[in-house]
Amino acid sequence: MPSTKRFQHVIETPEPGKWEEPEGGLVVLSGGGTSGRMAFLMSVSFNQLMKGLGQKPLYTYLIAGGDRSVVASREGTEDSALHGIEELKKVAAGKKRVIVIGISVGLSAPFVAGQMDYCMDNPAIFLPVLVGFNPVNMARCGASYLAVSSFSRSCCSSLRNDPIEDWSSTFRQIAERMQKLQEKQEAFVLNPAIGPEGLSGSSRMKGGSATKILLETLLLAAHKTVDRGIAASQRCLLEILRTFERAHQVTYSQSPKIAALMKQASSSLEKKGRVYLVGWQTLGIIAIMDGVECIHTFGADFQDVRGFLIGDHSDMFNQKAELINQGPQFCFSQEDFLTSILPSLTEIDTVVFVFTLDDNLIEVQTLVEQVKEKTANIQALAHSTVGQSLPTPLKKLFPSIISIMWPLLFFEYEGNFIQKFQHELSTKWILNTVSTGAHVLLGKILQNHMLDLRIRNSKLFWRALAMLQRFSGQPKARCIETLLQVIHFPQPLSDDIRASPISVHIQTAHEKEQVIPIALLSLLFLCSIPEAQVHLAAAPSVCEAVRSALTGPGRKRSVDPLESLEPALL
Repeated sequence: MPSTKRFQHVIETPEPGKWEEPEGGLVVLSGGGTSGRMAFLMSVSFNQLMKGLGQKPLYTYLIAGGDRSVVASREGTEDSALHGIEELKKVAAGKKRVIVIGISVGLSAPFVAGQMDYCMDNPAIFLPVLVGFNPVNMARCGASYLAVSSFSRSCCSSLRNDPIEDWSSTFRQIAERMQKLQEKQEAFVLNPAIGPEGLSGSSRMKGGSATKILLETLLLAAHKTVDRGIAASQRCLLEILRTFERAHQVTYSQSPKIAALMKQASSSLEKKGRVYLVGWQTLGIIAIMDGVECIHTFGADFQDVRGFLIGDHSDMFNQKAELINQGPQFCFSQEDFLTSILPSLTEIDTVVFVFTLDDNLIEVQTLVEQVKEKTANIQALAHSTVGQSLPTPLKKLFPSIISIMWPLLFFEYEGNFIQKFQHELSTKWILNTVSTGAHVLLGKILQNHMLDLRIRNSKLFWRALAMLQRFSGQPKARCIETLLQVIHFPQPLSDDIRASPISVHIQTAHEKEQVIPIALLSLLFLCSIPEAQVHLAAAPSVCEAVRSALTGPGRKRSVDPLESLEPALL
């Protein structure tokens, strides 16, 4: 296992249980959005593992936009390659051996691309590892530097070699360069095929889970290799991978209860209530991730689905000061929940408590009792090991409990961490299912397309344009003209605006709601923006508004526009 062996050189110790920093060793996990939050979670986990073994932690993380992006939706920050490089230089200063694991599910984030390029230019210190789930020839073309007016006159294939806005190479060129260096083990590209997302482009789901499984397997095997002083075998990797397979079986045995929770969450949102996900320890990180990702995925308000972390998080963040007094959307702690959320809870809100039976159950019970005074819509997601049972007083507080019972693991020191990883992955699957399904029931999704996503970075800009083309059947130039009209409405669309870089349009679109459905209705009805807004306001949901337009008078009924869609890419 070449990548495992190279990792060993950074973390190897003279004697088991004793760690000396090997020539300034460091492992950096980096990404934007969901990938950056996964980098944060895994750096926390593996630093905890090293501390538990009496070793000095050597992991750190980078997320586009800094620590505020862990707890809030700031997807636009991943569009800068230079930002990624500057952040990497800061954390690697003075280090002599640095592995940089850049995570970009669709091989698309400029933040990661710049770091990979920089690592390859400095091979004496850096070993770049690119993790994603698209073939390299499908890596992002990176056309964000182009003026939109010139794009509308070009064909899609010409984009394959256009550079990133603030960089001289495309992501594809960088990935291809890494592939060549992989032959000499000076770079690695880990991009197994996992197929398209169930919800087109929603890489928080399958892509996020696959990232977690792949890297936790690799890193845990590498630590085991170092401690035992033997090479990692395929059997070792398969043993770890099979624990995740079992996690899948155990989790989805609870499908009926997961579906019931999904309907409850949707009911709260439909009534203009809120859904709060309250998790203990790293399960709280999973809860935060799920809530944050609903904002750009479904065009949700930051208050609709929110996660909170119960427990000490003082040593988790790189720059915790970035999160202090930054406004309500950056609130995520136990204190924040008690002071800002609990007093304003209503009977239409839903609160989901996520914990293990190894957590402080008295603390869990106290908080549940406080919440139950405000709303009866409470649910528990409780992880236990064979032989453990939920105390009766706590159990009686919940009308429904998703109880995940885990078998005992007979691994050595890594057994506790494998169980921890299983809890996290299981929780992620359940919360992703609940929040996604709730928004499907609200009419935010047409088949598997996110019609109401917020355009917060260049990747989402191009995805929006692709959806307009596919659903409307209109020429590319017409679609991009309409998209820009909606983004800048009510300002007239001048030639200067058309010629602006995409970053300018994204900045304007960042906080605008329902940009895509309004643009699509304008294209389908051949009407003005105000008229499209009226059509949307009169419909019970975004999905119904578009479905009605697609099947209304004057539209061809013989072919479903969705049947001709190209396979979804990550």
